[in-house]
This record gives sequence, C-alpha cells and structure tokens, in this order.
Amino acid sequence: MGWQTPGVECFIREGLPFVREYETPVIVNVVGKTIEEYVRVAEVLSDYPEVAAFELNISCPNVKEGGIAFGTDPEMAYRITKAVRTVTRHPLIVKLSPNVTDITLIARKVEEAGADAVSLINTLLGMAIDIRKRRPVLGNLVGGLSGPAVKPVALRMVWQVYRKVSIPIIGMGGIVTAADALEFIMAGATAVAVGTGNFKDPTTVSRIIEGIEEFLGEEKIFDITQLRGIAQQGF
Repeated sequence: MGWQTPGVECFIREGLPFVREYETPVIVNVVGKTIEEYVRVAEVLSDYPEVAAFELNISCPNVKEGGIAFGTDPEMAYRITKAVRTVTRHPLIVKLSPNVTDITLIARKVEEAGADAVSLINTLLGMAIDIRKRRPVLGNLVGGLSGPAVKPVALRMVWQVYRKVSIPIIGMGGIVTAADALEFIMAGATAVAVGTGNFKDPTTVSRIIEGIEEFLGEEKIFDITQLRGIAQQGF
C-alpha cells in the first residue's frame, strides 16, 4: 500500500524474476513525479513478456507544475494518458482519484486519450489528530483512507462513471465480501479489486469468489455479465 518503490530498474532485477514463477498476469502500477517518468516506466517494461498491462496511478503530484495531482485536472489526466499511450500497446488502465469535484470529467478525458479501462477509486484524503499531543498523527498531515469506510463513495463514483464512458470499469474501495463485489458489478463494474481486505484476511478474495458463485447459483444466473450495470436500469 502506498507509493514506496525502489524504481523500475530494481523491479526488473528483482520483481520480474519473482513473478515469473507464477502464471498470473501481472498489471504494473505506474507512479511518477513527471509525465516523462510515467512514459519511461511504460516504455521500458513494455519489452518484458511478464507484464500484461499497465495501471497509471494519476493521484501523484506533478512536481513540474506546482505539485498539483495529475488526476485532479482533466487536461493533465488527458496529457499523461496520451503520452503513455504513444509508447505502449499494452492494455492501459487509468486509476482515478476520488478527490475531485466531478470524477466523470476525468474518466471521459482519459478514455478520449486512449485508456482501455479505468479503475476507481483511489484513496480518499483524510487525517487524524492526537488529542494528547495536540498534533496531527501523520507526518504528511493527510494520508490515504481506504477500506470499508470508503465503499459508499466508491460505489457512487462507479455508478456515475458507468453512465459516461464506454470502456470497462474496475471497481474498488472497501470490498471485503461477495455482496460488496456484487454491488460494484451491479453499479457497472466489469471487474473488482481487493486491497485492504487482504491485509486483514488473506483468504478474502477466495471467499468473495465462492460467495459470488453461490449467489449466481441461488439466483439461477449463468453469466455474471448479466448483472453488470443492472442496478442502473430505470434511472
């Protein structure tokens, strides 16, 4: 969790040999301080067969333009997506920030720039204060809030984005049960991702899959795509 990374060279040297031992497709999450850094990482890793796709984390601050996060400005989101799109043919997912006025504007711009899918949401900004020390708990004052607390916000944003784009949506944010995952799918997500839940219980994903299969059997649904966006009907 977070942006800590030893860099692309270290990933090539140490990370790729590790993932070669498994037959699971690898989606590389790309972060950077400049557009050029995003482009370089995607360009370099596109030559490695272990890499199946890229996910651009555009919640990072753009140090060249005042530190504003790439993902909070529609035009900046377009530029970074377009720049990476020109150097790779790999599937390109753009991870959207919820810390914006209208997430659908960002989603439409990255789709226009060539994104193959969007994933949402990234963490919400939050903070905590130590009442004994009378000081903020976090050294950076604010930090990313994830887990079940953000689920209603994430679900609402998936619902909104589904109505505005034609590319697939990967829904995430507080998914810890099969019911959570099904809510996201019914709101319009093609796939879902689990983060925080795995730290509490490493079997979370297995339980979610089993729960979805059980639900489909009970409802006599033979194709899960029948549920995608079904809650949108009539609205």
